[in-house]
Amino acid sequence: MRKHAVLSVNIAVLLFGLAGLFAKWIHLPAIGITFGRVLFSSAALGTYNLIRKQSFRIAGRKDLFLLVCAGMILALHWWSFLESIQLSTVAVGTITFSSFPLFVTFLEPLIFRQRLRRRNVILAVIILISVLITVPEFSFENHMFCGILVGMISALAYAVLTIMNKRFAEKYSSTLTAFYEQATAAVVLLPFVVSAKIQPSFHDLTLLALLGVITTALAHSLFIDSLKTIPAQLAGICSSMETVYGILFAMLLLGEIPSVREIAGAAVIVGAVIIAQMQTE
Repeated sequence: MRKHAVLSVNIAVLLFGLAGLFAKWIHLPAIGITFGRVLFSSAALGTYNLIRKQSFRIAGRKDLFLLVCAGMILALHWWSFLESIQLSTVAVGTITFSSFPLFVTFLEPLIFRQRLRRRNVILAVIILISVLITVPEFSFENHMFCGILVGMISALAYAVLTIMNKRFAEKYSSTLTAFYEQATAAVVLLPFVVSAKIQPSFHDLTLLALLGVITTALAHSLFIDSLKTIPAQLAGICSSMETVYGILFAMLLLGEIPSVREIAGAAVIVGAVIIAQMQTE
């Protein structure tokens, strides 16, 4: 079961790595891409649950309230992630986002009253160092630096979301949790999209459908399902591989050649992930 969960989280992370490229392919602002992503994703998940005849019932108002909160956090996470990439590059956006295990490492033991593992602290700090390596200039006039800051917001939001999903995974199926979160995100983002008067083309809608169904609905469900078996700290560290996948996909499909700083940061992350996964044996 544990090996299966680790495999699931790695497949999910591979798909997450591909998702970053859509911020460059789709000619819409980040808020529009995020809305389209969660709209198609929640529709796909809702249809899947209906076909499986799965109950949509949530046990109590408290859980429903927490799922709605998680959906709002999800909207913030995906908007800031895509905004970070549009401000900088796929490499910078994904490397910065990969700092979220640092937040998970310290938040999860506090919330679930678990022992803080020293090795996870060390790995999280190493990942943070890899992010700092990529900073070209500490100035708000530098688009790369602004992209990194927005990416850190995305990382913090995702850390909180990962911890919340750990709680939901114990009570609900991954597809039901993902449906409620993404449907909530769509409702939250709708007023912003309407006020921005965003008008996607047919090309944009096609890409949004792929982004929503494959790299969101499927990937998010796999990731949540893995949390039934493995700790959020470990899932968070494994998720740092998104950076590597994102850089490789950007090189192959966008022609974005990473800088020496970005390669160095990604190399540090790979090392940390390999160590973390070896410890699951």
